[in-house]
Amino acid sequence: MKKAWWLSMCVMLLGSSLALGQAKIGFVSTDAIMKQLPDAQDAQRQLDQVVVDWQAELNKMQQDWQKKYDDYEKRKLIMTEQRRSDAEKEMRDLDTKIADFRNKKFGQNGDLFAKQNELMKPVQDRVFKAIQDVAVEEGYDYVFDKSGEILLMYANTKYDLTQKVLAKLNVAAGVAK
Repeated sequence: MKKAWWLSMCVMLLGSSLALGQAKIGFVSTDAIMKQLPDAQDAQRQLDQVVVDWQAELNKMQQDWQKKYDDYEKRKLIMTEQRRSDAEKEMRDLDTKIADFRNKKFGQNGDLFAKQNELMKPVQDRVFKAIQDVAVEEGYDYVFDKSGEILLMYANTKYDLTQKVLAKLNVAAGVAK
């Protein structure tokens, strides 16, 4: 839905630009740029190593849990009720620890996300700045990224209709209703 909305907005922008005059449009492939950029490759290698290290730690925790479980299964019939309860609690605690580790490292806003942002953001910012510089130097009005979703990477500010739309909606600049 969001992709369709962006596409329709881009088509409307381009249509209005073409009606006003000839717009110069270009595109880039940030995927291809990132694959060839040494800084991006170094950052990706560092990120991959971090993932390998965390995965190894996670695998060790899972192996420890499996060992404790196998030992418990072999001995549960000869254990006292108290020892069996303690062993089960220990396995539940270890299972919770594994889940917490997995979520902390690989979860939606986990350490991997933060590390990726730390390593890749400077490279992405450099690429974005280079795209803007080329667009301005070469006189492009719009530059799109053809990698994945359609993204508008650069737009000439002379085509910004924001203030006119706000005026049409009777909204003062800088005031949200």
